[in-house]
Amino acid sequence: MKIFEKIWQFIKEVKSELKKVTWPTKRDTWRYTLAVVFISLGIAAFLGLCDDVFSLLLGKVILK
Repeated sequence: MKIFEKIWQFIKEVKSELKKVTWPTKRDTWRYTLAVVFISLGIAAFLGLCDDVFSLLLGKVILK
């Protein structure tokens, strides 16, 4: 029975801690989401460009 008391105590503590959380607004969530998407796209484009340049350079070195 001791385990159930511990589980119940844990659930009560979690609920108490979640009341203290400052949740972001809907607008903030959209801003952060868009920032992550655009930064990810930018990094993907940069890495794709680097890949193309290195492939081109490696192709020139190997074919010579």
